[in-house]
Amino acid sequence: MGISTHILDTSRGRPAEGVTVKLSVWQDGNWAELARGVTNPDGRVKPLLETIPAAGVYRLSFEVAPYFTRLGIDSFYPAVSVEFRVNVPSEHYHVPLLLNPFGYSTYRGS
Repeated sequence: MGISTHILDTSRGRPAEGVTVKLSVWQDGNWAELARGVTNPDGRVKPLLETIPAAGVYRLSFEVAPYFTRLGIDSFYPAVSVEFRVNVPSEHYHVPLLLNPFGYSTYRGS
């Protein structure tokens, strides 16, 4: 089932295409990168990771500054990081990002 994500740019009412997303796991006191991708025209990186190796704390890092720069829009956040806990590795974890130049929101989707 794995881990997937997508980004919706709420200021434009559109998916955010071309954003680099990194997935890391907290391991032995450090973040270890597991996967990396770039959002497609639907704003999705799916699946970012097809099989979750173990329960633990994971982090999605979204490099949003280049996206807003390409659009000619000033933004407050150069990057957004979302840390979340995986309790059941066999479940699907979908973590969307609702983004605008001066704020963001996230949730566990399906």
